Parts: sequence; C-alpha cells; structure tokens
Amino acid sequence: MALCKELPRTAQIRLVSSHQEVYEPCDDSFALVDALLADRNNLLEHHPTLCMEIGCGSGYVITSLALILGQEGCGVNYIATDINPHAVRVTRETLEAHGVGAELIVTDIASGLEERLAGLVDVMVVNPPYVPTPEDEVGVEGITSSWAGGENGRSVIDRILPVADRLMSEKGWLYMVTLTANNPSEICREMRKKGYASKIVVQRSTEEESLHIIKFWWDFDTEVNETDQSASGFIGYLLTQIPLFSYWRGTNSDNKC
Repeated sequence: MALCKELPRTAQIRLVSSHQEVYEPCDDSFALVDALLADRNNLLEHHPTLCMEIGCGSGYVITSLALILGQEGCGVNYIATDINPHAVRVTRETLEAHGVGAELIVTDIASGLEERLAGLVDVMVVNPPYVPTPEDEVGVEGITSSWAGGENGRSVIDRILPVADRLMSEKGWLYMVTLTANNPSEICREMRKKGYASKIVVQRSTEEESLHIIKFWWDFDTEVNETDQSASGFIGYLLTQIPLFSYWRGTNSDNKC
C-alpha cells in the first residue's frame, strides 16, 4: 500500500476502532509506537519494502508504523495477523479511518504464511501476550489471548521468535515488547546465539509493570560475552548501546487506558 499524502505521525486514538473482545491501545502499545518514533530516521533510511505485525489487536501499532513511514514510505507493503477474527476486523476499520491499508489475515502467529514470506520481512513489530498466566489460558478465544502468556509470560514469545527468524530478511528488524518477568536478558542471549544483536529502544515503568521495547537485527559480528551473563549485567549492556528513550507520555488524554 503506497502512502503518498500528508498524514498524521501516529494513529489517533479517537479513530481507533474497538470491540469488547479486542485489546485496546494501552501503555505497552504506546511504548512500542514510541520506539518506532524514536527510530524513525533509521527506519526511513532502512527503506523497508515489507512491514509486518504479528498480533495486530486494534490496529494501533501497524497503523502508526504506516503513518510514521508516511510519504517517504511510498511503495511499502504492510501485512498484519491476529488469531482473533474480531481483531482483524477492528484493525481494518482503524486502518481505513486513517487512510492507510494492509493485508490482514486471521491466523496463529504466521501459520500458513511462512513459505510465502520467508526472508522477506524488513520490519516486524510484535506486542505479544507477555503476562504470566496459567498455561490453559494461552490461545483461548477472545480478548484473553491478547495478554495470556503462560509460564513467565514466555509461551507465545518463545513460539514467535523462531517464526520471526524465518520471516525476516537479511536486513530485517524486529521490535518486540517484553516484560521484566519474561526475562528479556535471556531472550536477547538466545537471539544472539542465532546471530542477532539487540538494544533497548524504550524502557518504561508503570504502576503494574516494567516494559522494555527491544530491537533485534541480524549482525554477523555479534558475539556473546561469556564473562557477563547475569540478567542485570546483560540489561546493563543493552542500556549502554543507545541513549535511552524513556519517558511518560504526559497527560495526553488520548493515550490513557
């Protein structure tokens, strides 16, 4: 979908569609979009041709990504998936309300798409179900599937990461929301073993959770430092990689949940 007209920088909450069984934009959604905003210049210079969101929910993130790339992103194609059919309908309405578009597919992560999209995705965004819950809540119908992450909140994340590895191009970037309980340092170490470097783009604490938006990219020079494998040590390493973009979105009523 080509975007060749002046558009707002991110999705407007008042234009985001809703449904009682679809997760509405909240702190994690805003943090992920803020990460994309913080990396906008790099995204524009990256010249992606295919961007994908796994678990599109309300469509706030994929719509914002399309708007962030904006006119400079003319010719970029967008695709989004969700296991919840209500989410796919809501995402379509959100995209249409903002004058942008994407191919939308009801599927579990990327089931049925892996052969078609293998090695083609230049930018992938994921706000996964990361909340620690009983395993029997993972993947159930309705809104619960949007947050139920099983033991340590990792059940779905650990299924998404190998899919992302298969779908991303050699220049692919993955932006993922993680919770402290997910052990993000371990996630980063596992991705490093596959050849991915990583950095925290946004770190944010709320009354209920501490979020990290982590960016992964393929790096042939990535090496694991065997002498510093502690969680605190590894997160400290990530924090030194860039100036930390971390702040509250203030009192903007559009961004409350």
